[in-house]
Amino acid sequence: MDITGTEKPVIAILTGGGDVPGLNPCIKTVVYRAASEGIRVLGIRRGWAGLLEYNPDDPETASQCFQELTPGEVRTIDRYGGTYLHTSRTNPSAVKKKNVPEFLARQFKKNDKTKDFTQHVLKNLERLGVRAIIPIGGDDTLSFAERIHKEGFPVIAIPKTMDNDVFGTDYCIGFSTAVTRGVEFIHALRTCTGSHERIAVIELFGRYCGETSLISAYLAGVDRAIISEVPFDPHRLAELIMQDKRANPKNYAMITISEGARMIGGDLVLSGESDAYGHRRLGGIGEETGAVLKELTGEDVLNQRISYLMRSGAPDSLDLMVAVNFANMTIDLFLKATFGRLVALSRGIYTDIPLSTISSGQKRVDVRELYDADEYRPKVRHVSGKPMFLY
Repeated sequence: MDITGTEKPVIAILTGGGDVPGLNPCIKTVVYRAASEGIRVLGIRRGWAGLLEYNPDDPETASQCFQELTPGEVRTIDRYGGTYLHTSRTNPSAVKKKNVPEFLARQFKKNDKTKDFTQHVLKNLERLGVRAIIPIGGDDTLSFAERIHKEGFPVIAIPKTMDNDVFGTDYCIGFSTAVTRGVEFIHALRTCTGSHERIAVIELFGRYCGETSLISAYLAGVDRAIISEVPFDPHRLAELIMQDKRANPKNYAMITISEGARMIGGDLVLSGESDAYGHRRLGGIGEETGAVLKELTGEDVLNQRISYLMRSGAPDSLDLMVAVNFANMTIDLFLKATFGRLVALSRGIYTDIPLSTISSGQKRVDVRELYDADEYRPKVRHVSGKPMFLY
């Protein structure tokens, strides 16, 4: 495939990090809108890995690393979840030796633990004739987008993450569907929790930001919600959940817990090696908490990780709406040659902000406004004046 030498401008698009519902409608809309404006779209496969692994001296790597996207090619992808372009957690600025493509391996020196291949990525974008790149991702994926923007390459970024924790925007693609799934499965789990008069501990995604646990619990009427921002005392939680169980005519109680939650004096429950951005896999605090609660209360405890079910399947209508509008905004910005921007929602209004905003702060649950840290449950003190998802 040769996209160089064309009179039409070429933009590239990629998806990085975890997949979420809404990515495919976003890709499709970018392609359709771009085509209507006389712009060609190059899809980069497997996130930043596609640009890292492309070897311009080996034409066979081209089909493995990217593909031209046309309206006919993407016509039906918006009907499905996941990402048509595939994804990875590749960070070209810190590539481990075991992950480096063979043709780049000679650049590693004996004592190098990681190597920065940013310049290789930039040269590939230039060789491909790409005028601008549209990365869709969370903090990690967008941190490398910010890096290449600082190096002078045109970037227009789109935020996505189920945790809804990209700083600077009230909303990220994937969050609404994640909460919708969470609420659906919580209600479904009432069946076996209530039938056996159990305590249910339901673990949801959320590394540093507990909004998924908080909002799912708030909407589903869960008894207690443990969030990443507030370390919890299992003895206090046991006392509270037994009060809830006794107060329920069906004699059961439910808890949601963020995967990034931790007990007072404890650590995050982590496993496996660190990924390209220094993160180890989270998961297991729900089972650990359930075991402690069973020991403290003597009650039967149901442990359930919803985890990947939250990011599976087609997007809900809100994620469709935001994905489509974010996509159209990126083409608007490209046509105006406005780069180094992140499309965003701010108090219900579509806008764009400097891409550098993502690294200027951290997005976390406003505990004072939205959470009772003594009772371990949502407590929304003021709704008036807050954005849709209460941030």
